[in-house]
Amino acid sequence: MTACNEDTRRFLSRLQQRLRLKPPALPAALRNAAVLVPILDHPHAPAILLTRRTDDLPDHPGQICFPGGMIEPGETPLRAALREAHEEIGLPEKNIRPVGFLPAHATSAGIAIAPLVARIDPHFTPAPCPREVAEIFEVPLAHILNPANHRREWRKGRNGERLHWVIPYREYDIWGATAAMLRSLWEHLR
Repeated sequence: MTACNEDTRRFLSRLQQRLRLKPPALPAALRNAAVLVPILDHPHAPAILLTRRTDDLPDHPGQICFPGGMIEPGETPLRAALREAHEEIGLPEKNIRPVGFLPAHATSAGIAIAPLVARIDPHFTPAPCPREVAEIFEVPLAHILNPANHRREWRKGRNGERLHWVIPYREYDIWGATAAMLRSLWEHLR
């Protein structure tokens, strides 16, 4: 991993104190998934790595999300998050240092998600899966951790209109489960 500045060290230390590697309990009544919340370990300005889904996917086309997907039978949330990150963006396991899990997030689509926060060595070459990932991009962690960038909006989804967290960044509109999990990350650090 790269060397990081003192602010980044303090941030990562606080995060490691507040999160655990034990995954959250996922309800058996829901479909279970895991995502990787990748914090790129840039020396002076850590960033969150996000993807934009391809426009022709049947579920959530074009939306901004973390690498992740359904947990396969016999698989742990940790293994699922690492596997999906490799499949979707070509992130090798050797570049991932798990920090801990955020609380589970349940979606209106009946999916319970275990979000694994991890430090990522930024010296890897992303290889997006062309069927699933249209784009890979970074958002400065400072932008995510600034509550002035968080707002609530009504958005139309699969089950009608609901109030969602939204975190806009440049031309990207981060909302729904992804924004809610980023908000959870902020709440664990304030």
